[in-house]
Amino acid sequence: MNWHIFCCTVFRMKRTGFIRMWAAMMMLALCASLHAQKMPSYMLQIENGDTVYHMVLHDIWVYPPMRFKSKKQEKFYWRTVRDVKKCLPYAKMITADMEYADAQLAQIPDPKDRRKWWRSFERQLFKKYEKDLRGMYASQGRMLMLLLDRETDRTSYELIKQYKGKAAANWWQFIAKLFKNDLKEEYEPTDKDRIIERVINLVESGQL
Repeated sequence: MNWHIFCCTVFRMKRTGFIRMWAAMMMLALCASLHAQKMPSYMLQIENGDTVYHMVLHDIWVYPPMRFKSKKQEKFYWRTVRDVKKCLPYAKMITADMEYADAQLAQIPDPKDRRKWWRSFERQLFKKYEKDLRGMYASQGRMLMLLLDRETDRTSYELIKQYKGKAAANWWQFIAKLFKNDLKEEYEPTDKDRIIERVINLVESGQL
């Protein structure tokens, strides 16, 4: 269950300066505590003699506790946590790079100029990500492909086809099959990838 909590508390403090000071100190203490827990922003202001406290809390995800039937299942779960934490930032960065590339390519009318721009940008991407991606485990490579589909709504096969052409996409699909992977695999958050989706939600909200 996803709870989005918005709290707005109004304190009417018109009796004494002591009460106002005590309440302000309590609010500051609460704010410091929430900040330590990575809670979002808050605001304290005076309106017509009243102290108004506004706070917006981030999404809180509540799931049933994980119950493992075997050590193998538990190991798989914690490996999923490791791989999500490793790959999710890269999936978001790569998605941002692709959005930038799409915007730039859309402004270049000539096909030859587009290919030239893409080759230059591709070299930049290779230099930017090569070292980190080569150091990933096989399970992290598959995780990255799934997360890219989640972020872009396009499979790795579709992304390669879009930027490199159908022949290149088919070639890399052949290579992926040799290693028992599938570039056409889709991310399914409510079915086979529901555990991954759970981990992503908890990681992004700071709960895991």
